[in-house]
Amino acid sequence: MTPTTTSADLNLTTEKMEKVAFILKTTAHPTRIAIVQLLSTHESQSVTDISEKLGVEQSLLSHHLTGMKLKGILSSSREGKNIFYSLKMREVVDVIQCLAGCTFL
Repeated sequence: MTPTTTSADLNLTTEKMEKVAFILKTTAHPTRIAIVQLLSTHESQSVTDISEKLGVEQSLLSHHLTGMKLKGILSSSREGKNIFYSLKMREVVDVIQCLAGCTFL
């Protein structure tokens, strides 16, 4: 925000500000942003598929996925030995797309 811009100018209610802050805190890591980007274009992915597509070790990836699931960003389902993750909170994609469109990045 510029010094003369207020939250009212941006049309942000307290509820919106809290939700955006929650999303930013929960996704504030390059791996988590990559997970959201991948799951936004692929409905449901196994941990193995995500690991291979992002080039991230499964142990580190599982840590990120579990945290995002606990916060309500992702959902999961088990099929045999595999766990599949998908986006539960679709608004995360909107926030990341807004940030991606920033001219200073």
